[in-house]
Order: sequence, then C-alpha cells, then structure tokens
Amino acid sequence: MKTFFKLIFLFLALTGAATLLMKYSDVQFGITSFWDNHGIFFLIFITLFPRLTLLFSSVPFGGVLWWLGFIFTPRILVSVLATIAYWQQNPILVLISWLVALGGESGEKYYIRSKTTVYRPKRSLSEDALEAEFKRKN
Repeated sequence: MKTFFKLIFLFLALTGAATLLMKYSDVQFGITSFWDNHGIFFLIFITLFPRLTLLFSSVPFGGVLWWLGFIFTPRILVSVLATIAYWQQNPILVLISWLVALGGESGEKYYIRSKTTVYRPKRSLSEDALEAEFKRKN
C-alpha cells in the first residue's frame, strides 16, 4: 500500500510541476503524441538500452546537462525529455518513464552494492608495532 501512495504522490508532483511551469513560465510542453513519432520497438529499446537509443535515435540532444545526464543517469534524462515532449498528450506514459527511471537507477545501484565485495588487506605486525610506538610517544 505504501508503494501505491508513493506512485500517487509522484504523479501529483509531476502534474503540479508541469502545471506550474506551463502557467508561470515560458516552458512549453509538447503537444504531439509519442505514438505519432515512435513505436513500440523504440519504447522497448529506450527502456532496456537508454544510452544506445539516445545516441543513435532521433531524440534531441546537446548541452552540458544533456551530456551529464547521458553519462551518469540516462534513464532520468529519458524521463525529463519525455516530460518535456509528451506530457500533455501522454501523461501516463511519462509517469511510467519516471517509475522506470527511478526504479532502474536505484535497482542498478542496489545490485552493484550487493554483488561487490571489498577486500581489505590484513595489517602486518610491523604496522601494529609502528602504531603502538606512535601512540606511546604521543
């Protein structure tokens, strides 16, 4: 049940942010439909391989923030671009892109942390002796 309320909160936050940006600034969200420009295969590839799809597709690119997003968080970049381009016509699709982005980024990081082990070398006797002598002098 907690997840459902988180999804509702995320949807309301996105809706509120988009509404405020459209009403009080010059940000214009696109009025074209996702399905007019792309198909189901694009949707599958942008979900599974965001960097490759962003690089080799007709998605607009450029700018420092775009490249930082491309390098560090490509799924969030996809969600931001989807919000800007398709929010008015496909809000449910944009919400799904945000869920995939946030879940994918956190899932990747959790998987990496759980599968990596840190090996720390054992300290030798000489290091222990040096540390004890240093403590005695100070």
